[in-house]
Amino acid sequence: MTGTQRIGLLGGSFNPAHGGHRRISLFVLRALELDEVWWLVSPGNPLKSREGMAPLTARVRSAMVQAKRAPIRVTAIERQLGTRYTVDTLKALQRRYSKREFVWLMGSDNLAQFHRWRDWRNIARTVPIAVMARPGYDGRALASPAMGWLRRSVHPAGQAKNWMKWRLPALVLLRFRPDPTSATAIRAADPSWHRQYLPSNPTSTPYAQP
Repeated sequence: MTGTQRIGLLGGSFNPAHGGHRRISLFVLRALELDEVWWLVSPGNPLKSREGMAPLTARVRSAMVQAKRAPIRVTAIERQLGTRYTVDTLKALQRRYSKREFVWLMGSDNLAQFHRWRDWRNIARTVPIAVMARPGYDGRALASPAMGWLRRSVHPAGQAKNWMKWRLPALVLLRFRPDPTSATAIRAADPSWHRQYLPSNPTSTPYAQP
């Protein structure tokens, strides 16, 4: 590999992955001029109940289906790194992949509760953050404690492609036509959605790493 790769990190439960995840990833690929987006399929989100959480195997496989033929890399690398919290995952990724530059991707729903994440200020001091609009969450995100602390660190959306040059902490708010697809609605319509993604041989599941 020559040069520095620009990688967007989209973490989440992907319970299940859906077209909204793909659409937002393709949008930020262009908006931030990324080489790839990595979907970090979490073994378990500390802020979410385990009730209704499909096996990691199924969530990874659903993500792989959605990521086909796109510069999106699906990985359950947190399982391999032994990390549970984003702040620890970011530090481990930076140590392992020193030739890559990372930007953290999140929806405005996550920004609204970012102050609840472990060591969230240190996350913001570790990588730039790009926030995508989510219907019904923008007001809460802008009024959140984290946004109050980050407000002076916001960069204009028109300068988003320069994110590697920004002094940390750094935040950019990106807007595009939102996708109404919801993992919650998918689970409500089909609580057994994950069964189609469970392999007959569980050991064959590729917990891929970048």
